[in-house]
Amino acid sequence: MIEVEQLSKSYGPIKAIEDVSFVVDKGEILGLLGPNGAGKSTTMRILTCFMPPTSGTARIAGYDIFKDSLKVRRRIGYVPENAPLYTDMPVASFLKFVGEIKGLSRRERLRQIGQVMDDCGISEVQHRYIGKLSKGYRQRVALAQALLGNPDVLILDEPTIGLDPRQIIDIRRLIKGLAGQKTVILSTHILPEVSMTCQRVIIINRGRLVAVDTPENLTAKLQKSPRLLMRIEGPADEVARALGGIHGVQTVKQDGSSPGNVATYIVESEKDRDVRKDLAATVVQRNWGLLELRPVDLTLEEVFVRLVTEEKESAT
Repeated sequence: MIEVEQLSKSYGPIKAIEDVSFVVDKGEILGLLGPNGAGKSTTMRILTCFMPPTSGTARIAGYDIFKDSLKVRRRIGYVPENAPLYTDMPVASFLKFVGEIKGLSRRERLRQIGQVMDDCGISEVQHRYIGKLSKGYRQRVALAQALLGNPDVLILDEPTIGLDPRQIIDIRRLIKGLAGQKTVILSTHILPEVSMTCQRVIIINRGRLVAVDTPENLTAKLQKSPRLLMRIEGPADEVARALGGIHGVQTVKQDGSSPGNVATYIVESEKDRDVRKDLAATVVQRNWGLLELRPVDLTLEEVFVRLVTEEKESAT
């Protein structure tokens, strides 16, 4: 559905993105992840034909962004960061205006407006002025206008930024509900956004592609040794020393503490050695309390930090 080939964009000597290539399948939700200034918004703007690349190209639904720009735009729904809305218009009037711009017939316009208002949960505020809505409802209106015209592709740039936790959950639910129906690229620097919403992730840093894979596969590739989480009641320094002295244990890190002399530890061990029995025995022999022992994977935050750190080191 989306094919990106060696996209680059330069502003004089500054390279916003360089040789970015990836493919997004039909019906897939793809997360474009990176720190602020990594090149995410630049990539979004090129894909939506908002501005041209310096080199490279992309195809949306088989149409080239250079040669078939208008056809590409008809197949894309776009929600930019801080989506511009006409705040002096009621919701329904604004959606009618957008439908007219997109060339929908009157009958089809009325049908689609009713559908997107229901899908985005804004039917109850359709007669209210957009400027009087909460930020969460304004984001819903922005998503509704992007869905008008039944585009094949949705490109969403930081769709939950500035929202409260409840609004974030609602917007995430809306986006996840589009899986299989629309191809979605979700750009964000918020790591939980990707793990909770997207099927695959692209990590971009300093304009370059660092990784493309599922969060699970990225974790498996980067996690070179098994990790265990332990919650133990006992003197923290002694516990850490005792665990670290077990054969096969590589590192022990304290990961927070609780009242009552209880602390959490992350234990990394040699790849082909199961140290769980030895860990448990060490705790019991010393009359400490073993409250929890379970395997844990790298979090997406840890995956991101490792990849970005490796990319920085290779660039120096």
